[in-house]
Amino acid sequence: MGVRTAHLRGAVVGAEQVTGRFTELYGAAPEGVWAAPGRVNLIGEHTDYNDGFVMPFALPHQATAAVSRRTDGVLRLHSRDIGGEAVELTLDALAPQSDKEWTAYPAGVVWALREAGHPVTGADIHLASTVPTGAGLSSSAALEVVVALALNDLYGLGLQRRQLARLCQRAENVYVGAPTGIMDQTASACCEQGHALFLDTRDLSQRQIPFDLAAEGLRLLVVDTQVKHAHSGGEYGKRRAGCEKGAALLGVDALRDIPYAGLDAALARLGDDEEVVRLVRHVVTEDERVERTVALLHSGETRAIGPVLTEGHASLRDDFRISCPELDLVVDTALAAGALGARMTGGGFGGSAIVLGEAADVDTVTKAVREAFAGAGFTAPRVFEAVPAAGARRLA
Repeated sequence: MGVRTAHLRGAVVGAEQVTGRFTELYGAAPEGVWAAPGRVNLIGEHTDYNDGFVMPFALPHQATAAVSRRTDGVLRLHSRDIGGEAVELTLDALAPQSDKEWTAYPAGVVWALREAGHPVTGADIHLASTVPTGAGLSSSAALEVVVALALNDLYGLGLQRRQLARLCQRAENVYVGAPTGIMDQTASACCEQGHALFLDTRDLSQRQIPFDLAAEGLRLLVVDTQVKHAHSGGEYGKRRAGCEKGAALLGVDALRDIPYAGLDAALARLGDDEEVVRLVRHVVTEDERVERTVALLHSGETRAIGPVLTEGHASLRDDFRISCPELDLVVDTALAAGALGARMTGGGFGGSAIVLGEAADVDTVTKAVREAFAGAGFTAPRVFEAVPAAGARRLA
């Protein structure tokens, strides 16, 4: 099976599968089944917590949840992917950063909903996810959003998708302790099939941008380097703190407020604080790259976004310093094999890269990357096509 036909292989867990396992675990059929996808970020990296612009799209790979309500203040969680017995938690005992296991993500959502005053009285949940973990494809956000959407529906909370995304972000920031921005949860909750989401993370305004690469004879590959990363690690937090320091030194609320045309003057004001200079330069230029990408797609110049992606990688590698040898090898090898553009995607320090290329060149590029990894002694990468898919939804 080639890359073109492999993009859906193993990406979807059917509602009947999670329904059957839920019934085995909990002794009754679930009240419903929901799904929420992982995402690829086309452009706009580490801009979301700086009130900037991002442009993700949803993957076919998704977290699926079978869920029923409880009235006794108990939360029972089970994951097909982890195995073992269901984990039983008491809602009143949920506390930020008390849980270092996978259960922190769904439990954090329940905590965030209750902290916001929503009357969630318990749940039985069985989860199954096909989003690769640690690959920079938002596996944690998919878990959070699918649970939030299910509880919103079951409890009739009436929350909009943007509100659910904010609550999921709070769950990850406060309960899990990972200082992530709003992009991942918004992408999972709000993306539309066949589109990329142009999101202003300051006011959460959104525009769905048509993104049908196949119609133009193009493909976008995801190359999962198999190098794992964790957002709750210290390096991500250091970058965020450095960006906040830069904004404070420049007297603005967020780096989003530094205009691209005024970047040189802003950097001059930072003096010899090299680290902050690098971080500020990346965020301001990355916001400009997002806007440039939107303009190119609107004008039908899809191939011209390739060099913009590659510029973004150079900035993430040299200024933000969150790449790694495996990611750099993907980008350099893909470009040498004829790709139109490539860059790392996600939080960095491992995870995945994306590669934009002509459909006719996909097999050549894929072969070159795999051979380069073998030659370098790296773990074989996972390569699949990224096809813009639907956001979170109820399945049954």
